[in-house]
Amino acid sequence: MSDANVRIPEDAKERLAAIAAAEGLSLRAYLARLAETLLTPAEREARAEQARAALKEWNGYAPSAAEQRDLDAELDRRLQQVTGR
Repeated sequence: MSDANVRIPEDAKERLAAIAAAEGLSLRAYLARLAETLLTPAEREARAEQARAALKEWNGYAPSAAEQRDLDAELDRRLQQVTGR
């Protein structure tokens, strides 16, 4: 496997290195593990589609795109209320 150089602010590198060290990992190993656990936008969309299909099969619920947007907006509003962001 070849390595890549990534330029990030020094304080971000130090923070990541401290987190990695606390878990007994090198920064390289920590970042590789992190990359394995995160989903790309395409992977997230595929999982969401699978979840929507499973929900429809299970109970027939299949919200329209407009209903999904409204539900997402409501969830965002509630999260903002709780987190204060």
